[in-house]
Amino acid sequence: MNWSTRHKTIGTPRSGANQPSGQATKGRGSPHRPRVLVLGGGPDAEREVSLISSQAVADALSEQGTTHVERVVIDRLTIDELNALPADVIFPVLHGGWGEGGPLQDLLEADGRPFVGSMGRAARTAMDKVCTKLHAAMIGIPTPEAVVMDRRDPACPLPLPVVIKPIHEGSTIGLYLCHNEHDWAKARQQLDAELLLSDGTPPGIAARICMVEAMVGGASGFGPITGGPNSDGQSVVGSVRELTVGILDGEALPVIEIRPADGLYDYQAKYTREDTRYLLDPPLPQGVRERVQDQTLRLAQRMGIRHVARADFLLDGDGTAWFLEINTMPGFTGHSLVPMAAAHAGMPMPQLCRRLIDLALRDHIWSE
Repeated sequence: MNWSTRHKTIGTPRSGANQPSGQATKGRGSPHRPRVLVLGGGPDAEREVSLISSQAVADALSEQGTTHVERVVIDRLTIDELNALPADVIFPVLHGGWGEGGPLQDLLEADGRPFVGSMGRAARTAMDKVCTKLHAAMIGIPTPEAVVMDRRDPACPLPLPVVIKPIHEGSTIGLYLCHNEHDWAKARQQLDAELLLSDGTPPGIAARICMVEAMVGGASGFGPITGGPNSDGQSVVGSVRELTVGILDGEALPVIEIRPADGLYDYQAKYTREDTRYLLDPPLPQGVRERVQDQTLRLAQRMGIRHVARADFLLDGDGTAWFLEINTMPGFTGHSLVPMAAAHAGMPMPQLCRRLIDLALRDHIWSE
């Protein structure tokens, strides 16, 4: 094997983690066989997903065989710690606010080596769901009405049904479906509990900032749903279809339709359950496929997103595709959608990962 399985934890160590010792020089590979540093882990809620994704990327690059690969598990890290890790190019496979939403990208820019993914400003904008929706609306992409949640106000600011989402999280973490006043009150109770730490001290900015978004399709928007975040046991049958569009270097990948077994594409449906169905190039109403692909490309271009991304839509019964969010570092697990779409288009995971390395090297040369 041509990559290291050492799992170093850089930055604030977690239980049982070892700090790296000594200094390393940057880059020891050749232009044709670059040394790749795959980063995984991070301090965010999606750390476990990142660990799986980063291992999958390292495995794929190893199988592809044209790079020297080392995977390093991090928590947070400083610029000095990043500088000390040898590599010609860096592939940060982290998900969440710190690892995907700007702070790590700022460090990578300061480090000066080529890296996969968007620059700090684009990553930060895309992690903010409200800001992203504003960009979408400004170029004519339909997106559900949404407002920033004021936790001081107990009333729902939009007509029910609505969805409550953290503005700066991914993977449907902290998602609440509110079909009625009972759901809204229960969600508010759970959110209020987050405002207090175990010792009763208000955490201030540590609390998640949420938005309230109109539910596409109304009361039948997600279905059938049993035991979802509303958890009142009611089953709701709906006609809304969930679509996702991956992009790679300015080109759209095949559309995927996601069909969760219980109607809700939550964290478990994404990463742990085996009964979620994925339809590649599904039959769609005339023009929908081309429209969501074009909208994803235009939005990514407007926001300055580079290399790879994935946008999510809900298609209602009238044929309108409603944009939800865009991710600048999609997952690379066995359930992940961008690798699935790329493979369907003839680019298996090893070639996909090597293509992303080449894009990082290309754009770094252009920027010099």
